[in-house]
Amino acid sequence: MLEIKRRAFLAGTAAIFATPALGFAQSATPLKGGTLRVSVDQAVSVIHPLLTRVTPEYLVTELIYSNLTRLKADMSVEADLAESWSSNDSLNEWTFKLREGVSFHDGSPLTSKDVVATFKAILDPATASPGRNNVGPIADVIAADDFTVVFKLSGAYADLPVAVAYTNARIIPASIATGDLKSLSTKAVGTGPFKLVSYEADRLIVVERNEKYYEPARPYLDRVEIKVFPDTSAESSALLAGDIDIVSTIQPPEFMRVDGSDGVETLRTPSGQFCNINFGCDAAPFDDPRVRKAIALTVDREAMVGFVTEGFGTIGNDTPLNPSYRFFTQVAQRQKNIEEAKKLLAEAGHANGLEVTLIASDRPAVRTQLAVAMREMAKEASITINVQTMPHATYLEQVWKKGSFYVGFYNMQPTPDGIFKLLYTSDAAWNETRWNNKDFDAVVAEACGTADEGKRTELYTKAQEIMNDSVPSIIPCFFDVLAAKRSWVQNFEAHPRASVFRLDHASLTDKAPKRG
Repeated sequence: MLEIKRRAFLAGTAAIFATPALGFAQSATPLKGGTLRVSVDQAVSVIHPLLTRVTPEYLVTELIYSNLTRLKADMSVEADLAESWSSNDSLNEWTFKLREGVSFHDGSPLTSKDVVATFKAILDPATASPGRNNVGPIADVIAADDFTVVFKLSGAYADLPVAVAYTNARIIPASIATGDLKSLSTKAVGTGPFKLVSYEADRLIVVERNEKYYEPARPYLDRVEIKVFPDTSAESSALLAGDIDIVSTIQPPEFMRVDGSDGVETLRTPSGQFCNINFGCDAAPFDDPRVRKAIALTVDREAMVGFVTEGFGTIGNDTPLNPSYRFFTQVAQRQKNIEEAKKLLAEAGHANGLEVTLIASDRPAVRTQLAVAMREMAKEASITINVQTMPHATYLEQVWKKGSFYVGFYNMQPTPDGIFKLLYTSDAAWNETRWNNKDFDAVVAEACGTADEGKRTELYTKAQEIMNDSVPSIIPCFFDVLAAKRSWVQNFEAHPRASVFRLDHASLTDKAPKRG
C-alpha cells in the first residue's frame, strides 16, 4: 500500500500556491458564545447539500454538513469526517478511515454506510449533482466495515483526498440518500458544527451550535445569522454600523469604501477566481474557432484588470489556471491584435464585421462591467456587441448552460482537474461552452491519473495550450478574493477558494455587541 496519511499528504500539497501560504490568525484563547452575523449578496435558494451552485449556498451547507476532508487556507486538505486515508500503488483504490462516535443532527450515528449512500447519490445522474464529475473517477464505493470506506476508481487518480472536499460532497444520512432525497431542499440533517434553526431563502438563514460536534472545542459561536443583502451599498453600511460582522464577499468599490474605517478590517487574498465570456461552440457564429479567437484578440488584458477588477487582480490568458494553481505553467500570453482579429473574421466570412448579443447577470456587478468593457474593445475590430443585463435569478433559469454568448463567474477549484472537469471537459458538470474537444479531454484524463509531478505539469501545460488555441471562452483576468469584517471577529480570513469559510474556527471578542 502507498500510504498517504494526513501529514504526508499535507506535506505533498503544501506547494499549491506560488505565493506564501496563507493561514488564519489564531487567537490564543477564543471566547465561547455570541451571535455572528454574516452578509451575502444573493438569495440562498438551495440548501440541498448535493445541489448547491453559488457561494452563499456553499456557506450555509458548510456550516451544517461535513465532508470527508476539508480545505485549509493554503489549499491543502485536512481531516474532517475521515481521520486518515491511503491508496494502493496504482492510485485506483483509496481507503478512508472514519471518525467513530460522530452523530447526525437527528441523533443517528455516522457510519460508512452513510458515506457510501452519499457518494452513490452524488454519482447518480438522476440526482443532477454538480459534484458528479468533480469527486473523481469513482467506479464503486464500498463499506468495508462500519468505519472504513473503500473507493474503487475507474482509473488512477492522485487527487481524491482533495476531490472529496468538494462543495457538493457533504455527507448525508443513508436513510435520506436512499429515501426522500428531495426533503433536503427544505430541511437539513448533517454532522456539521451548526444545526439549522430557520430558513428564509431571500432574507435570513439561522443556525445554532451543534453541541455534539465531533470537535468538542468548536464551534466557538452560539449562533450564526446569514443575512441577504441584494444592495451592496446597504450591505457595507450595515458593516460600518456594526449590524453585520462579516461581509463574505465584497466588491472593489465597497472594499475601498470601508477600508480604513474605524473598527473594520478588510481582507484580501490572491485567487484563481475569474469571470469568463462563454461561447456556445456548437452554435453559429461561435462554432468557428476563428470567430472566437478574433473576439479574444480585441481584449486589452491589462486594461481589463484595471477596469473590471479595479486593480484587485491579475491578467488572464483564456484558460482557468493561473499561478495560484499547482502544476501551472505560463503558456504564450495572448496580446491585443486588432489587425489579426479582422483577418480572422474575414476568413470566417465576416469581412464586414459581426454583430452579437452578450448577456450578463447583475450579480456580481463585475459581470456587467466585463461585458461593457468587451463591447468597447471589440468596436475597433468592427465587432458590435450588444450588452443585455438581467437579474441573476432570471440568468440562472434562462441563460446559464443554455446561452451561446454570456458572462460567467467562477470560484477557484482545489485542483486543475477540478476546474477543467467543472467547466471544460466534454463530461463537465457545467459544460457551458459545449466545446467537447476530445484531445483536451484525453490530456486532462491522463494528467489527473499521473503520480509523477513533472509529468503532470507537462500534461496540464498541454491542456492549457489546447484551450488557449481554441478559445472556448475568454478569461481576461483573475480576481483577488475580497471580504471585510469587524475587528471584534477573530480567526476569519478570506479563503482563496472563495467558497470555503471555516466559521467553526471564528470567535467574537468581548467588544462584540451582545445579541439575544
